[in-house]
Amino acid sequence: MTVAEDAAAGPPPASIRRCENCGAPLQGEHCHACGQPIKGLVRHFSSILGDFFDTVLNIDSRVLRTIGPLLVRPGFLSLEYFAGRRVRYVTPMRLFLFLSLVAFFAVQGSIDVGDRDEDGGISVGPRRGDSFDNAATPEQVRKISAEALAELDKARKEVANVPAGTVGIDIARQKIREKASERIAYLEAVEKARASGQPIPEPEEIERNNINFPVNGKNWHPKSNPINFAWLPGPVNRSLNRRMSHAKDVLKSSHSEKPLVDAMFNVLPQTLIVVMPLFALMLKVAYWFKRRLYMEHLIVALHSHSFIALAVTLVMLFAWLRSLIPGDAGFWNGVLGWAQGLTAAWIPLYLLLMQKRVYAQGWPMTLAKYSVLGICYTVLLGMAMVAAVLIGLLTL
Repeated sequence: MTVAEDAAAGPPPASIRRCENCGAPLQGEHCHACGQPIKGLVRHFSSILGDFFDTVLNIDSRVLRTIGPLLVRPGFLSLEYFAGRRVRYVTPMRLFLFLSLVAFFAVQGSIDVGDRDEDGGISVGPRRGDSFDNAATPEQVRKISAEALAELDKARKEVANVPAGTVGIDIARQKIREKASERIAYLEAVEKARASGQPIPEPEEIERNNINFPVNGKNWHPKSNPINFAWLPGPVNRSLNRRMSHAKDVLKSSHSEKPLVDAMFNVLPQTLIVVMPLFALMLKVAYWFKRRLYMEHLIVALHSHSFIALAVTLVMLFAWLRSLIPGDAGFWNGVLGWAQGLTAAWIPLYLLLMQKRVYAQGWPMTLAKYSVLGICYTVLLGMAMVAAVLIGLLTL
């Protein structure tokens, strides 16, 4: 064969790459027959490290493409997912888990349930110079109580739309009321004794961090009035009482409600994950005649809760930035205050618009179903919060 004939024939055919697992011809980085990738772990470490950073950067780019529409375009991600355009966005479950964890850390960091003062006063947020035990009149007690509750009300507004965000604050509010009532009752007894010429009574030694909840119409006590559910086996009832006694000892020794709040937050993500499919089931029932699959409703639930977690994180971020601004910077404080308020107000409006765009029903029917779903979900979420508190208490 001449040189001209060799040139006309072209280069020799390259050897066909075949899958090392099934032997099928390879047409890409993965075998189309068995799915095995070409690259394994038995190669240079630099190559593996390069793939790792490539994966991280790819995830980051998908996060950036996902966060924007999630925040400002109600229902967009769900409709994109239903249309089959999925690879460019973070998957719904991964998005929900990531943003939920960020939101939980933000909320937990914003709740300050501090230790008790040496005299028994409750320190929540900024430490107060006055305490209930230093108050000499019921009016002083009421004033201190009102100031402490006002601080908690302000913090409560910042996390009002957070699932379980107000639980720790509500615990602190209840403790403040109990302490104020105890001090007022003692001061009134002192005034009554003085008026009648009787000896002034000694302050009652009130056991701090006492766990009180009704069992058979009376407060729980591990011996005189223990937990005894007839539908539970005896060993289970005894175990519940032991756990409650242990929780009581932990709270008493810590001089704080913080262990209970921390334990509740530890189980809250798992609790909300259990609530998620139940909310999707509510959507399935509400839109039964839409003939949508249950998994479609679950995707909507994941995206809606991901948005809530993102919005809550932003609210906490704005609140944190406001705390860093000096008092004379009124303009920026106002800007951040407006941003915080508008973000919180955007949550219910966003969810309504999302429901309207995804399910494409008229406004009257959408508003009716939105209201019913909101009530049902509020009840479900309240039950989940109670379960989280109980589980946290039993796992101290």
